[in-house]
Amino acid sequence: MRVLGINAVFHDSAAAVVVDGEVVAAAEEERFTHRKHAKQAVPFSTWELPTEAIGWCLAQAGVAPSEIDCVAYSYDPDLVGHDGPGLDPGWEGLRTDYVRHAPGFLSTALPDWPAEPSGFRYVRHHVAHAASSGLLHPAGDCAVLVADGRGEATSMLAGHYSDSRLKILADQPLPHSLGLLYEDLTEHVGFARSSDEYKVMALASYGTPRFADAVRDHVHATGDGHFRTAGLRLGDLAPRRTRAGEFVPEHADLAASVQMVLEEVLLDLCDWLHAQTGTRALAMAGGIALNCVANTRIVERSPFDDVWVQPAAGDSGTAVGAALTVAAEAGDRIAPWRTAGLGRGFDDRTIERELRAARVPYERPADIAAACAAVLADDGIVAWFQGRSEFGPRALGHRSLLAHPARAENVERLNDVKGREQFRPVAPMVLADRAPAIFSRGPLPSPYMLFVHAVDPAWQDRLAAVTHVDGTARVQTVDAADEPLVADLLQAFDARTGIPVLVNTSLNTAGRPIVDTPRDALELFGSSPVDAMALGPFLVRR
Repeated sequence: MRVLGINAVFHDSAAAVVVDGEVVAAAEEERFTHRKHAKQAVPFSTWELPTEAIGWCLAQAGVAPSEIDCVAYSYDPDLVGHDGPGLDPGWEGLRTDYVRHAPGFLSTALPDWPAEPSGFRYVRHHVAHAASSGLLHPAGDCAVLVADGRGEATSMLAGHYSDSRLKILADQPLPHSLGLLYEDLTEHVGFARSSDEYKVMALASYGTPRFADAVRDHVHATGDGHFRTAGLRLGDLAPRRTRAGEFVPEHADLAASVQMVLEEVLLDLCDWLHAQTGTRALAMAGGIALNCVANTRIVERSPFDDVWVQPAAGDSGTAVGAALTVAAEAGDRIAPWRTAGLGRGFDDRTIERELRAARVPYERPADIAAACAAVLADDGIVAWFQGRSEFGPRALGHRSLLAHPARAENVERLNDVKGREQFRPVAPMVLADRAPAIFSRGPLPSPYMLFVHAVDPAWQDRLAAVTHVDGTARVQTVDAADEPLVADLLQAFDARTGIPVLVNTSLNTAGRPIVDTPRDALELFGSSPVDAMALGPFLVRR
């Protein structure tokens, strides 16, 4: 079966194509339009479909619009509740109306698509989230927990996958929402809601949770697979910060307090879910599943032995999950997750043509990994552009900025390159077989940078750039069987420095998506203090 999956309701618009149960292409619209998150998460934008991502995914899969068996849309307008707290008062009807017209919008974008009612399926938002992780879990049989800001009328789903079928065990009606709570906190401390929540997670490491009891008065689990989040007045605990305002200690303390209580609620949900299912494996999705600090707490404290999160756990992943849901219901055997490299890739000829058009000097070294390792060992910053782009918000060695991990000042250098706040940490990539000697606490291997790990004290000075203020790091392990070129780079760097680790952060600047094409990469290189850039087998030096 050939299924086109679409996420277009809130933010992180994306498309995916599933053929005979396998995800063959997935891409976020922002990578094509260069607009972060593709659009604002407001009702007025719901009509916008990820048309560029749709066109590319179909072409990559070799599926013509006329050959699509079904379109799966990750939101069901029939499940939307009435206007109320936690929704968009006065405007929810507009969003719902736009969703109902999605088939008509799509037929305009794809004139050759046979717009028949039977060929368009609305999939419940949290079911699409659940499928994006649960159906792709290597174990096959697993519990699943989804938590985010909101779906149609709920903010959480807990269930169990067996034989590719989902049994929903609990969901949380709005207005109670862990995701909306975190969005409120994000906005309160001066960041963009539905966008900058990861900054708040980093900020929390600088604070102490002295407001935790006050938060617990309003935010707590109820012991039956549900929770409450109503009535918390953030302004009573810390002053509201404007985008240009200064941080005060109360901001970090408030972030630490909400983070702690969030983790407590998630642990209670995990305890309840495990008691209901008895399974050893847990798959997680939804925006909350991108909170790598909470994920590690679940690994450490929950009764689940195997906790798995796929890298596009946010709303973009619902494009995949919606398509997989339809495919599984049709009887297709779902192939387990293999790689995040589901986006655009470019052959050597195309890359060289772009280099020549840009009229920049370049070379083709005999070993691109060894050449870049030499630059990095000499404390240069390298833009690394290889293979197909990653699906999801994490750069995993395909579209990365790399640096020496022992130089503490490289945090400031990279944040300056990217135009980010200086409290923001950068993350390490490490050879998978060397990781256990350097990192502990979180699960290993950890190929998708979705958990935090403790840095061994003996290594903290040698990894000063990637060791956060709390002694942790958000690790990506690299297995040579999965990522041979990145492994070659790490081995070459290790041979020169004795350190099998590199700083890895996303190849983009503040407010812009991760670069997706050779031209994107050249534009970043031309405007940023980067010392060298590896584009496929080619090396450009400053």
